[in-house]
Amino acid sequence: MSVQKKKRNLRNFLIYQVGAPILQQFEKLIPHYSKVGDAPFLDVSQFEWTQTLEMNWEMIRQELDGVLTHSERLPNFQDISPDQATSTSKDDLWKTYFLYGYGCRAEQNCQRCPETTRLIEQIPGMKTAFFSIMLPGKHIPEHRGPYKGVVRCLLGLKIPEPNEACRIRVHDQIRYWQEGKTMVFDDTYLHEAWNETDQIRVVLFLDIVRPLRFPLSWLNQVLIQLIAWSPYIRDAQANQKKWEQRFAQAVPREKADAVVKV
Repeated sequence: MSVQKKKRNLRNFLIYQVGAPILQQFEKLIPHYSKVGDAPFLDVSQFEWTQTLEMNWEMIRQELDGVLTHSERLPNFQDISPDQATSTSKDDLWKTYFLYGYGCRAEQNCQRCPETTRLIEQIPGMKTAFFSIMLPGKHIPEHRGPYKGVVRCLLGLKIPEPNEACRIRVHDQIRYWQEGKTMVFDDTYLHEAWNETDQIRVVLFLDIVRPLRFPLSWLNQVLIQLIAWSPYIRDAQANQKKWEQRFAQAVPREKADAVVKV
């Protein structure tokens, strides 16, 4: 067995046999300390920053439209995070454009979307942010998120009709996205999503530190930082940087070719 494979086996043992049980025990305490409840879908009025996102959604949409001009070059979710995508995305119908991943800024992507970046950086506890792009016919199978210490917000940016064909189920509740509207939910409840239309569906996808009472609020921050240092997150960050480099090299050539054709 190679040294690299031994190291990978060791890190998997530490994550699944040591780290996972600790997280599971900690998660049992979170509902009792949560300031925003423990329902599948959470009341967006508890998160004041959602109003700012909704008021500025058209500006975010404009920057998204610029990103989508290069949609064929955008990475699939599993290209960035293969370990987390194993149960949720085994095809090429779920694409992403990361701005932040567990607190790590995707610098070049953020520079291409300056207003969106400015808005998300004002959100208290924002850890992950990306444009989530579901292509026509995509179904994300039932799964649960890795950790209850964050909550998930989705801002509708490009939502095809009919509503019934573009939806999300969290636990036993089904909701439909609307352009310019946010929804906040606990992704540790089993959930799945569909785009059964013939157009793409795009939302701004955010993971936010769950508001908790002390001392769990402090412990939660520590655990989130430990997760950010884990090999899985580090691998995803490395994959993102590699993609950014390839994208930066390709886009200038496309622009140059366009000028010549004109």
